[in-house]
Amino acid sequence: MALSVDSSWHRWQWRVKDGFPQSASEFTPLLSTRRQSQNYNLRQQRVVFPNNRIFHQDWGKISRRYSGNRICTTKYTLLTFLPQNLFEQFHRWANLYFLFLVILNWMPSMEVFHREITMLPLAVVLFIIMAKDGMEDFKRYLFDREVNCSSIQIYERKEQSYVQKRWKDVCVGDFIQMRCNEIIPADILLLFSSDPSGICHLETANLDGETNLKQRRVVKGFSQREALLEPEHFHNTIVCEKPNNNLNKFKGYMEHPDKTRTGFGSESLLLRGCTIRNTEMAVGIVIYAGHSSKSIFTQQGPTTALRDKMKQKIQISPFYSLGILLCLFSGHSLWNRTFEEHPPFDVPDANGNFLPLTLGGFYMFLTMIILLQVLIPISLYVSIELVKLGQVFFLHNDLDLYDEETDVPIQCRALNVTEDLGQIQYIFSDKTGTLTENKMVFRRCTIMGSEFSHQENAKRLETPKELDSDSEEWTHYQCLSFPSRWAQGPTTVRGQGGAQPLRRSQSAQVPIQGHSRQRSMGRCENSQPPVAFSSPIEKDVTPDKSLLTKVRDAALWLETLSDTRPAKPSLSTASSIADFFLALTICNSVMVSTTTEPRQRVTISSSTKALGMSLEKIQQLFQRLKLLSLSQSFSSTAPSDTDLGESLGTNVPTTDSDERDDSSVCSGCYSTDGGYRSSTWDQGDILGSGEGPPLEEVLEGPALGLTSPELCYEAESPDEAALVHAAHAYSFTLVSRTPEQVTVRLPQGICLTFDLLCTLGFDSVRKRMSVVVRHPLTGEIIVYTKGADSVIMDLLEDPARVTDSNVEKKLRKIQARTQKHLDLYARDGLRTLCIAKKVVSEEYFQRWASFRHEAEAALDNRDELLMETAQHLENQLTLLGATGIEDRLQDGVPDTIAALQEAGIQIWVLTGDKQETAINIAYSCRLLDQTDTVYTINTENQETCDSILNCVLEEVKQFHGPRKPDRKLFGFCLPSEMPSTASVDVVPKVGLVIDGKTLNVIFQGKLEKKFLELTQYCRSVLCCRSTPLQKSMIVKLVRDKLRVMTLSIGDGANDVSMIQAADIGIGISGQEGMQAVMSSDFAISRFRHLKKLLLVHGHWCYSRLARMVVYFFYKNVCYVNLLFWYQFFCGFSGSTMIDYWQTIFFNLFFTSVPPLVFGVLDKDISAETLLALPELYKRGQNSECYNLSTFWISMVDAFYQSLVCFFIPYLTYRDSDIDVFTFGTPINTIALATILLHQAIEMKTWTIIHVLVLVTSFLMYFVISLVYNATCVTCNSPTNPYWVMEGQLSDLTFYLVCFLTPVVALLPRF
Repeated sequence: MALSVDSSWHRWQWRVKDGFPQSASEFTPLLSTRRQSQNYNLRQQRVVFPNNRIFHQDWGKISRRYSGNRICTTKYTLLTFLPQNLFEQFHRWANLYFLFLVILNWMPSMEVFHREITMLPLAVVLFIIMAKDGMEDFKRYLFDREVNCSSIQIYERKEQSYVQKRWKDVCVGDFIQMRCNEIIPADILLLFSSDPSGICHLETANLDGETNLKQRRVVKGFSQREALLEPEHFHNTIVCEKPNNNLNKFKGYMEHPDKTRTGFGSESLLLRGCTIRNTEMAVGIVIYAGHSSKSIFTQQGPTTALRDKMKQKIQISPFYSLGILLCLFSGHSLWNRTFEEHPPFDVPDANGNFLPLTLGGFYMFLTMIILLQVLIPISLYVSIELVKLGQVFFLHNDLDLYDEETDVPIQCRALNVTEDLGQIQYIFSDKTGTLTENKMVFRRCTIMGSEFSHQENAKRLETPKELDSDSEEWTHYQCLSFPSRWAQGPTTVRGQGGAQPLRRSQSAQVPIQGHSRQRSMGRCENSQPPVAFSSPIEKDVTPDKSLLTKVRDAALWLETLSDTRPAKPSLSTASSIADFFLALTICNSVMVSTTTEPRQRVTISSSTKALGMSLEKIQQLFQRLKLLSLSQSFSSTAPSDTDLGESLGTNVPTTDSDERDDSSVCSGCYSTDGGYRSSTWDQGDILGSGEGPPLEEVLEGPALGLTSPELCYEAESPDEAALVHAAHAYSFTLVSRTPEQVTVRLPQGICLTFDLLCTLGFDSVRKRMSVVVRHPLTGEIIVYTKGADSVIMDLLEDPARVTDSNVEKKLRKIQARTQKHLDLYARDGLRTLCIAKKVVSEEYFQRWASFRHEAEAALDNRDELLMETAQHLENQLTLLGATGIEDRLQDGVPDTIAALQEAGIQIWVLTGDKQETAINIAYSCRLLDQTDTVYTINTENQETCDSILNCVLEEVKQFHGPRKPDRKLFGFCLPSEMPSTASVDVVPKVGLVIDGKTLNVIFQGKLEKKFLELTQYCRSVLCCRSTPLQKSMIVKLVRDKLRVMTLSIGDGANDVSMIQAADIGIGISGQEGMQAVMSSDFAISRFRHLKKLLLVHGHWCYSRLARMVVYFFYKNVCYVNLLFWYQFFCGFSGSTMIDYWQTIFFNLFFTSVPPLVFGVLDKDISAETLLALPELYKRGQNSECYNLSTFWISMVDAFYQSLVCFFIPYLTYRDSDIDVFTFGTPINTIALATILLHQAIEMKTWTIIHVLVLVTSFLMYFVISLVYNATCVTCNSPTNPYWVMEGQLSDLTFYLVCFLTPVVALLPRF
């Protein structure tokens, strides 16, 4: 993205040209000290006054406008619970429909059942849901009360001290004092931290699920405070943006009494719900409280309802049932017309008058609706939820979806979309971490046009199982063997100004460079949790032999630098290699802690003082070590640093408390701001000896017991971790990082401490990261930049501007060779990064820093201004080299993709990687095949893009023919007619590759229709260099325009928008945190699990639920029709031949459990067959189990069975004198037997549970009927079912009818 240069930059140039001595900050409107008092716009910004004596009046006026910190997440109160809950439940049209029936049944002219009986089903459903909602809301109330009553230290103005109060007493503008392990009560701006560097460590697990630490920094100008912040001395006003739900962005400024401003961002905001870690004390001022805090504001936003395709069809099906009722009533009307006069069963009123035909017909219609209300199953919705719950249970307990390595099973975070897993038509997948392991392994690099292939490292990676073996060759090439030099105490650390005393942020104890390998015992032997990016395959890099010698020259070159003779701009190999590895070490956000206690600061116990020796002795020792030849240290016979460290022993030198604190600053615990953790095992032994023994004795003496803690690297991304590991392999070791400085240990053992002037973090728009440092030896200000080659190569200095022709030729040669190597790396499937640098003058940097400061303090267009400042600095770069990092495919990815494509699923891979890299991975994972015709579209011109799409479409249609769209009727998909081809086998398969720039042209140029038309002919689509926003736009485009079922799968925070845009979102619980998992419907640990999840469980869930829904409508229609046929014999009076309670028991007890078991346990096809024949998955895509034809076939079957079940008993008892219930009892028994046997035929899998449920349901009918008929004497006056069942069981005709009728009814099913 290119932004126009702001006029403020030219304003700087104008001031310099006209000779203004003042700096930019003195004249800019935002930073002017002569600016008049500010009138704040409270509608567009939030103003926070501190709650102290000076601002008390302003605080009192403003704080009333802002919400307090008390939260209330409950939906109801005691007074509103009943009316509000009923109001919500009657928003469901099914409940409203049955309420309408209850009201109708209370009208005397249309009463069919007893009024209480009609109310019972609805009352039960309403009560169950009401009880569930009430329990959930009561739990929310208890949680709210617990949170609101939590204690916290709040500054009390009257007492001028911090007092303990409750969370709900916190107000905006209050000063809050927090201690380690306390939860943050509101969104707080950090003003003080007990950490010497002004860092506060947070655990954000409550927000994003990530257990690793983040760091927040004190607002600029407050980090140097040694004493605790005094609220009464805080005289600043805070202006920031209005509350919003963006957790990752925050902007504002602090206005000082002199009207100057200091900007701050999200790096200084402590979010509510986070936990303070490894920081003894932190003090801040409340910015957002209660429901205005970002974490709660996020939960209040609009949520997208999950698109349950099956439920949408179920909502339509009852209308078909209503249509059946209308058809039945129409048949009744036609039958009435056959009578010349009034039908004999019509009864006149008291005056002898008959009701008008229209009114009578209307009453009859309402009476039939009441009588046949069972036709619309109110219990179906409850049954569906229970079935889905059972499906999720078995899904969660599938061992094939359990990852033993991470001990993580599948997580089902959404219970209402299980059947949609069986209807997926499009899959949108991320690449890195989803298809690949997200274990970045350093493979190759190119420096100044020279390529270093690292063949030894490649051989090591080919045999990953042997990586933990202690081979001699691996040990030999692991580290460089420079003589280590101590740089502490009276000796010095090389820094700016040559030799100078130690500063606070430098290490008082720098261990010798070394490496200690640990044997792999299958599991970690320590109790620490595994750290991301810490496996041996990621940490250990075998150096390239040819590069080792060049690194030696680079180390010697660094020895010659000093501030008296600054390094001239040079293209020498030694200087470039040194800058290359310094950039790998410095240009990142990696923080250093220890592996033994990765979240604790490094301190040295006072008990170790007696074991140490004086700093003078150490200096003398290293003066003698210094006599060793530096060149010999590179020979294969020279002892490694590890051996040297072990030989010298490990006594810790005596240090005072200040020195111990300095040590903790250097190698203490710092967590990354980005949330990634990576470790490298950097074993440096601390030297010690007795009272000056000979050097030979020291070298040969046994090592004493104490060693310094091993270093742990916590990186912002796996790429950063891989580059730091690579630099460590060549003995450029990151030792310490603070917000102000970063310390690097060179191969010689010397430590260089760089002043960290500015960090421009990586973002998806710039696609690069830069750090601005002051070189400790030359004093130069250097910008180190790394980023995507497509960006960095465009920011390099134009060789044509170089006056020296030789230098120009060399620059062009370097750029050409580097580009060639980048293309080679991309073809090999490696992730590429370019490394560059730039030296800027002091004056230029001061002006740029002033502009940056002004941009940080801005509220309007802050992001654009920050982007602009970065562009002004990141240009005219000098290319140092590039790296190639391998991200291996996960196991089973090719087989999974091939199976999903056979299942008729179109797979799109949306990645931000380089096109060549993505294409290589696509071929490796069988997304693309060598026989495919692959079209690649790369253009930034709309007309060109339109022309290419037309040409490709025309060419593709020549092979495939025109494509006919899918047809739909009442929400049911009808089979689409595929284009006819002469021979399907000879039609080439098509793949499409497109980049992010072309996608922008498509979206902006209204070319989406042509693009989608082309993709429908493609078996796979690969989108490269795509941003997170483009990913979500693509998913929404396909989902909405093609009206297909979509699934998105990813593992990182950049995939969240894509996951939320799809019908089904799946997160992979990998190494990139938990944000993708927390935004998903299902979470798996490996991409290969997607195969069984969709092809097996998806098919089962869809098939079970679809057939269960069809069965529900079948059994209700079948049973209701029995009552309808009887109306022809009772004059459509609404009378029934079955007892009212028996009708209720029929659905409540006798036929309720078998469909549930059927929907949870039935397997129409075995898992082995579904995996072996992925084509079977297309049944779900085509809705074969639940479509218009299957629905109406079941309805016809239900009509036939109801006719048989009614008229065979009718013909049997036609001339008898039995009463109405004696006639209805065989019909009821036959209907139950037929319906249960019908389900037994539908079942494809038989278990003991199926048998028990069916038999128990049938026997329960007889038990309940016998008990009910024996005890009910006057239950249904004037007719009562007393002793009816007992009498039928003694009649042989009853058994004969009950046996023959189900056989005839089910005969078509055989």
